[in-house]
Amino acid sequence: MLVNTSFAPPSYKIAKLKYNGGGDWYANKTSLSNLIKFCNQNIGTNIFPEEEIVEAGSKDVFNYPFIHMTGHGNFLLNDQEAQNLRNYLIAGGFLHADDNYGLDKFFRREMKKVFPELEFVELPFSHPIYHQKYDFSKGLPKVHEHDGKPAQGFGLIYKGRLVCFYSYECDLGNGWEDQDVYNDPEPTRQKALQMGANLLQYVFTN
Repeated sequence: MLVNTSFAPPSYKIAKLKYNGGGDWYANKTSLSNLIKFCNQNIGTNIFPEEEIVEAGSKDVFNYPFIHMTGHGNFLLNDQEAQNLRNYLIAGGFLHADDNYGLDKFFRREMKKVFPELEFVELPFSHPIYHQKYDFSKGLPKVHEHDGKPAQGFGLIYKGRLVCFYSYECDLGNGWEDQDVYNDPEPTRQKALQMGANLLQYVFTN
C-alpha cells in the first residue's frame, strides 16, 4: 500500500538565537523563513515553515539541530549561557553565526567563554560545507560590501566535528531576506540561499 507523505508534518524546527548585550539579535526578520522555504523546496528537507526564538541560556536549545544568530552590535553571554551553549554544541547541536557588520569583535570574545580551548579557523574552499547540493568552489558568496574585504567562513572544530560556522564580511543572512528589503539582484539572493541550504544539508547529514 502506498502512503501519501506529501502532507507529512514537519519533522523538526530551527531557531534564531536571542542574546543579551544590546545587539540586534532580531535583525533580518524574513531571512530564516525564506531559507526554510528554499530548503524544503530544493533539498528535500521538511522543516517547520517559521523559525523559533530561543534564548542562549535556555534548555530549549537542545530541541533544535540548527541555531542561527546575527546582529550588528554587542553580544554578551554570562557563565550559565556560555556553559549551556557549550553543552548544546558538544551534544551535537550546530550554531551558524552571521556577522551583519559590527558583530565580529563581540562574537569572537564571547565564544571564547564557550570554547576557551578552541580558535576559529578559516575553512578551506575544499571543505564539504561548500560542496553539498550546491558547489561553491571559491567559498562564501559576497552579498554586501562593507570594508572591501573578501567573504570568509570560519569554524570552531571540537574533537574533529564542526560545531560552529561563522560567516564574516558576507552578509549571508541579508541575502535570504525578502527581495524588497535590500533590492539585491536575484542571482545574488539565489547564491545566498543556496549557500544557506548547503549549511543545513551539511548539518543534517553530518
